[in-house]
Amino acid sequence: MKRLIVLLSLIHYSMFSEGQTAWTVQQCMRYALEHNHEVKQAELELDSYEAGHISAIGRFLPDVGVGIGAQYNFGRAIDPETNGYTNVSTFYNGYSLQASLPVFDGFSRLHALRAAKASVMMGRARQRQQQDQTALNVLQAFMNVAYYEGLVKMAEEKIAEASLLLRQTRLLAEVGRKGAADVAQVESQQAEADYELTRQQNLLSSALLELKKEMGFPISDSLRLSPCLSPNPADLYTPLPTPGGIGGESVSGNGVEPVSGEALILYHQMQVSRHEWHQARAAFYPSLSLSAGLNTTYYHTLHANSGDPFHSQFKNNMGEYVSATLSIPLFNRLQTIANVRKARNNYRIARENYEQKRQDLEKLSLEAWQDWQGYLKQADQMAHKVEADSIAYQLTRRQYEEGLSTAIDLHTTSSQLLKSKATLLQCRLMAVVKKQLVRYYQGETIWSSERRAEFTPAIPSRE
Repeated sequence: MKRLIVLLSLIHYSMFSEGQTAWTVQQCMRYALEHNHEVKQAELELDSYEAGHISAIGRFLPDVGVGIGAQYNFGRAIDPETNGYTNVSTFYNGYSLQASLPVFDGFSRLHALRAAKASVMMGRARQRQQQDQTALNVLQAFMNVAYYEGLVKMAEEKIAEASLLLRQTRLLAEVGRKGAADVAQVESQQAEADYELTRQQNLLSSALLELKKEMGFPISDSLRLSPCLSPNPADLYTPLPTPGGIGGESVSGNGVEPVSGEALILYHQMQVSRHEWHQARAAFYPSLSLSAGLNTTYYHTLHANSGDPFHSQFKNNMGEYVSATLSIPLFNRLQTIANVRKARNNYRIARENYEQKRQDLEKLSLEAWQDWQGYLKQADQMAHKVEADSIAYQLTRRQYEEGLSTAIDLHTTSSQLLKSKATLLQCRLMAVVKKQLVRYYQGETIWSSERRAEFTPAIPSRE
């Protein structure tokens, strides 16, 4: 019965493992964008910026309010009918409706609205930047897992070869063609292969935990990844436009330029600072506002049967008013001058930051393209080296079986072949990462085929 339970458990586990869908790098990225906490924080910040934009729009609308008041007077008070003093208890009820509208405020509201709109654009750029950064982190972690999976597979193949070689060496030692030193040397190589497999498995487990953390994936759940490279990764060699002045689209210049999230953030931050500067200068101008309202009252002497009814007093005591207020700033202890100066400096600092980011972006884009091309060339060279090392290993092993080489020579060629395979895998994976960076700097979203909006950031002239 126990054996049956164990067998059923193994069958269930095997069926679950086979039925589990392998995750591609695109699926891992999309999962991370839905569960990453920093992405959610960026979404909430964007919602706050949108709320500020609505508030800026509301400043152009009139301010309307209604007031209702009730008052009991005991003892000496002023009679509303005669404006004389009285000692009787009275009840007083007042109603008011007022509205006010600023007509001119030095265009302060207009610049506040433009600043709020730029803040919304900055929030969207920050959200996209956080999504891009999360996707890049997941991509790097995914490639690390793929790299260590490849190393684990190589280590397993190395153990299989070492075990086969050990059996052959022992047989050759029995017939007198190999000595005890050769057997000990091959046993040492097998132990080294076992150690390397254990080490690579531990590194693979750590890389998988890092990928789950970047994705926001449950740590205790299993995650099976699909291979990210085919035997002939031709997609790595698909041409892309060259950044800079070499050809194709440019990251900086006078034409249409795809700009990364960081540059977009700084661009809109510069626009926010610019409008805040103009908003601060609006304090030098006079302001004009209009107001209008209605008010009425109801008065009744307590413990008295005489008095006009409520509806008559409400109608007869009705009053209207219209007012205009002109405020001219004369002197406020130099506060306006200091505020304008600070706002102007903030704008100039934001402008310098944006110009510096444009230069950095051009450099990073060109570096990513050069690294991509470099890794493609290194991958081609390492492919030829793996082929040559494989032939050398096969020849050395045949010579070892014939007694023409030692176990040390075989170990040297085997280690060289394993190192070449690991370097080839690393070059191909890094080529994938660098190509995604090139796509990112050229305005594409690396987790889908969508292309980010392109624009020509017009830098205002220095004022």
